[in-house]
Amino acid sequence: MSGFVSFIGAGPGDPDLVTVKALRRLREADVVIHDRLVPQALLHEVAAGAEIIDVGKAPRRHCIGQSEINWLLVDRARQRRNVARLKGGDPAIFGRLAEEIAAVRAAGVPFEIIPGVTAATAAAALAGISLTERGAASMVVLATGTDHSGQLPAKLDWDLLARADATLVFYMAVQGLPTVTAALTALGRDPREPALLVERAATPQERIVPASLGDIASAARDAGIESPAVLITGPTVGSATALMAAGRLVARSASAVAV
Repeated sequence: MSGFVSFIGAGPGDPDLVTVKALRRLREADVVIHDRLVPQALLHEVAAGAEIIDVGKAPRRHCIGQSEINWLLVDRARQRRNVARLKGGDPAIFGRLAEEIAAVRAAGVPFEIIPGVTAATAAAALAGISLTERGAASMVVLATGTDHSGQLPAKLDWDLLARADATLVFYMAVQGLPTVTAALTALGRDPREPALLVERAATPQERIVPASLGDIASAARDAGIESPAVLITGPTVGSATALMAAGRLVARSASAVAV
């Protein structure tokens, strides 16, 4: 006999954006294993006496390795406990979910996945834009600007991304931003295309930096943008950059209001 593991999406930072099911599972959990960027308010929902384990990864601090996280999931579940694995955003999008699923599945531990609001949709909502638009963008591409080793992903098809008539969203974009934008524009994507860099979307520290694709890296550097941040570029972004240039976009937590 074993317990149960719930892989839970905590959303982008605003605790009000978590799902009802996710909140119920947190309150029922005997053990909560959480990442660094989850809303702290959600941890206050955990029952008294539950074990809370911080496995967050951050620069310049000791980090629990992925193999140890996998072991914790299996070990606590084998103690016949309900385990909530709380991940920022949506666990299935750049959340190393597949590795953890493989570990619990190999151990015969039952599990479920509870999706969450991902940074791409939260950032778009904050900026007051749609990621798709009839006649302009019928496709959205979610890509990472940093691979597991901290480098620019070598396996991305940059030629395809440069030519795609789509909205592009790059997660973990800050470190490699100059290289990402240079690669896209060198391969033919219009450097005048509107772009946004959204830092800490749906948190009190959120910031939006608008610029053209060719200038967004220098604009981000001048603004001192830090991780976590997402880059959004494509035809649907123009309405937000125009409103911000006119001073008519007011950013608030998880929302944007055009006046």
